[in-house]
Amino acid sequence: MNKNTTPLADQMRPESLRDFFGQEEIIGKDSLLKKAIESDQVPSIILWGPPGSGKTTLAFIIARKTKSEFIQISAVSSGIKDLKEIIARAEESKRLGQSTILFIDEIHRWNKKQQDALLPDVEKGTIILIGATTENPSFEVISALLSRCRVFVLKSLTSEQIKKILQKAIKNKKKGLGDLELKISPKVLEILAQMSNGDARIALNVLEYAASLTSPPASLLKKERGAKSGVKITIEIIKQAFQKSYLMYDKNGEEHYNIISALHKSMRGSDPDAALYWLARMLEAGEDPLYIARRVVRFASEDIGLANSRALEQAVSAYQACHFIGMPECNVILAQAVVYMAKCKKSNDLYTAYQKASQDVKEFGNLPVPLHIRNAPTKLMKDLNYGKDYKYSPDYDYQEKQEYLPDKLKNRKYLKD
Repeated sequence: MNKNTTPLADQMRPESLRDFFGQEEIIGKDSLLKKAIESDQVPSIILWGPPGSGKTTLAFIIARKTKSEFIQISAVSSGIKDLKEIIARAEESKRLGQSTILFIDEIHRWNKKQQDALLPDVEKGTIILIGATTENPSFEVISALLSRCRVFVLKSLTSEQIKKILQKAIKNKKKGLGDLELKISPKVLEILAQMSNGDARIALNVLEYAASLTSPPASLLKKERGAKSGVKITIEIIKQAFQKSYLMYDKNGEEHYNIISALHKSMRGSDPDAALYWLARMLEAGEDPLYIARRVVRFASEDIGLANSRALEQAVSAYQACHFIGMPECNVILAQAVVYMAKCKKSNDLYTAYQKASQDVKEFGNLPVPLHIRNAPTKLMKDLNYGKDYKYSPDYDYQEKQEYLPDKLKNRKYLKD
């Protein structure tokens, strides 16, 4: 194989928009970002997208195209001290008539104080900011900074786009795989593209590792004096190269909330098959089963409630069973619970009724408890009419008529009749 120790994914990084696959919506013909890059007029931007979708590659393409000084840092390993040094350098460049582009990878890793430090110089134009993030910038980038940037949303690459990237890497003899003649069928290539979950970096890393698993010893290549050596990559080798699950599921990120939302809405929509799929997506990616069980408990009252009082019992039992035996054995317990919830008759009467009651509490504040339903443990309280005229329900066979709500909310109805 090629002696270049740089990872194949970095070697194959496109150097121009012409070689960039995917994201046609934001860099396609006549798009604002494409025109900005080609005219070297890039504003401060946030690139938001999943891993391997091309955020860093776009930043590098801008770096090659721009006449500005391009500075790259990672939010993981840098802070305000580094930023101050960059700003001082940028101010000097601006004085000499040159602008500065600052690319911050994983900008969501910076805290509010660090992001605040960017504001004055982005505002003054001392730096042009390019931030890359896998997390929803609405939650992870402060609003003041967000308002000064254009946000471009990148999507996961399609299997077809990843296949093209892989094919280009296989054919390119100047980079990456070098003299290694790979034999990989269209079917195997398709499986690799699908298993990569829209992440080009994963696809290339797995291809490179698969090639290393099948390549002949260096001594043999030397004896053959550089002759091309054909190696066959099979489905089994690809699966071996995927040493861990690459399911896109960040337990602290947006996709976490997207998928739990999908599970909740699938159960609410009475689709047990979809509910099972989203459950499997979470469990197979390593989600805490007790987290899912807690969400199912909530669902049982929020979306089923009085339509089937046994649903809450099922949910609580599922939580307790998951606590007893853990993963992987509790997967079928959660499967039983989510399917049961999906198939139950639904009612959100309890949920909406509580919302109405809660709104009245917020609107009217601490309304006084009617005197007749107050306790009167002391003589003073009795003298103040605490408990006066209260009707003890059992004495009236529970058919008595009296008001239990504060006067301002008299006859208020929260639940449907």
